[in-house]
Amino acid sequence: MSTSAIEKVNGYAPEPRFDPVALAEADAIRARSEAETEARLIAARAEAKAVEIKAHEEAEKQRLSNERTAVRNRREIAEQEAKIAEADRKRDEERRAIEAARKAEAEAAEQDAASSEKREQSAKSWRAAALSFAIVCAIVALPVQMSAFWSPKAPWLLIAPLVLEGGAWVVLKGAAAAVDDHRPHWHYRTIAWALAFIAAGINLAHGLSAFDPATAIGTAFASLAGPGVWDLHEHGRIRVRDGKPTRRERRAQRAAERKAAAEKVAAEERAKAEREAKEKAVAYRAEQLAAARADEFPEVWDHAVRLAAALGETTVTDPVWRRAHLDIEGAEPGESVDIIRGRNAAARRIAAARSEAPGGTPQKATKAQRDAQVMPRPAKPRVKPVPPRRKKGDSPKFHPAARSLAADAKRASITASIAAEEQS
Repeated sequence: MSTSAIEKVNGYAPEPRFDPVALAEADAIRARSEAETEARLIAARAEAKAVEIKAHEEAEKQRLSNERTAVRNRREIAEQEAKIAEADRKRDEERRAIEAARKAEAEAAEQDAASSEKREQSAKSWRAAALSFAIVCAIVALPVQMSAFWSPKAPWLLIAPLVLEGGAWVVLKGAAAAVDDHRPHWHYRTIAWALAFIAAGINLAHGLSAFDPATAIGTAFASLAGPGVWDLHEHGRIRVRDGKPTRRERRAQRAAERKAAAEKVAAEERAKAEREAKEKAVAYRAEQLAAARADEFPEVWDHAVRLAAALGETTVTDPVWRRAHLDIEGAEPGESVDIIRGRNAAARRIAAARSEAPGGTPQKATKAQRDAQVMPRPAKPRVKPVPPRRKKGDSPKFHPAARSLAADAKRASITASIAAEEQS
């Protein structure tokens, strides 16, 4: 029987026992759970706060983006409205310009029509006045001529004045028809004036013998004035048809021609002076260049003079000078042995200075920057070489000075070969 059963039989209950270790563990578990709960609560609060801050930042970013978008949209709308307004303004200006041009054309057409109508009315009135004046002159001159030809024995001679006056008018009508048909008209007008002078002579002679001088002179003037006024009308019509300028227009045209001729002569003189000045400047520069070349390169200059004479040149031209310099110096103008050596020495000094370590002294290079792949190969190798296996970085990069020296050597060899070919 167990202890608990014996205690129950004896009639008393056992006192409860407490395990301090279990209690401590329970307290530790409870404290740990509370700490974990508190930590999770703090973490949850921190995460919620971070989410809130992030949401606030995102909202702020979105608000700023929306504001920028709104500003950009407003700016684009303003630009579009400005462009539309500018297009409307240009369209209105074009419309106004077109309307103004149409109005100006209409006004010009109206003015031309009014001027044409005015000219037509003036021409008609002038024609009517000339014709009326000619008829009046014929009426004034005809009686004296009829009196001059009147004879009781030959009354039919009264037709002669009609023939003279009418003949002049018939010939003048022929002249008008010739003008309209663009035919020669001078002989018609000459005959009309001849008939008018004959009629005027008859009136003058008969008027002086049978009447008084006033009648003679008046009737003679009437015989000339009528055909003269009509011929003046036809003369103006001929000038309009042929488009001949007036005396004022001819004077203005002659003045413009004289001015244009003077301006042309002045321009030619100016161009001639500029050309002469340019030629003098070119000749002076050529003389200065020739003197400088002769002073600085006497040997090359003497050879260039001889070479120019041999090639048929009157002066030492640039091609002749280049060839002479190549013959004497073995290089193009601007290059020489001393210059090339000085450049090479300077390149070597630069290479040595760049290879110098800070605080050290320049070291002489023990190996040139030339590897097997850039060395010239013999024409017939004694032993067949084994092709090397190239690897990345097995050959150092060439120095810029080395590349410059190689290029100079190549140019010098090409120049020498060209010079040898030209001399051969």
